[in-house]
Amino acid sequence: MSDDRTGLADELRTLVDRRLVDPLEILLDSPELLTLLREHVAAQVGEWTHDLLGHDPAAAMSTASRLLAALFDGDDFSPPTAWWQSAFGQIVARRIGYPGRSALSGVQAAAMLGISRQGVHDLVRRGKLGTDEDGRILTASVQERLAPSGHEVAG
Repeated sequence: MSDDRTGLADELRTLVDRRLVDPLEILLDSPELLTLLREHVAAQVGEWTHDLLGHDPAAAMSTASRLLAALFDGDDFSPPTAWWQSAFGQIVARRIGYPGRSALSGVQAAAMLGISRQGVHDLVRRGKLGTDEDGRILTASVQERLAPSGHEVAG
């Protein structure tokens, strides 16, 4: 679990730095302020990581939602396929699913699960993934596949 925490913390620190702090550095001529901001982000990352990996589903969902809103602009959240296999992507997949989507394409479900489209097709055929009336994969069923045994999916 320590490696999970470290990997997630490092990833979050890098994401916040690249997507939020670096652009501010371009706009603001205040090295002292940016140093303080980076120090504050470094301290805050520990709290975010604790929430995301903790046992409180509401805290995890809230933190993940806030981070997504700040880090990924726009109303149409469409991360690249590989993002779902990142530490933060896997947390989002387990805790929230695919934000704003109750059903997914086979490609999206495969990306979240880290398997091939054929693997998704096989899981659907065997009744291990649910589909809607249009044949799209239910986000909740993907979350259930990702949930550790014995843990209920928040939502």
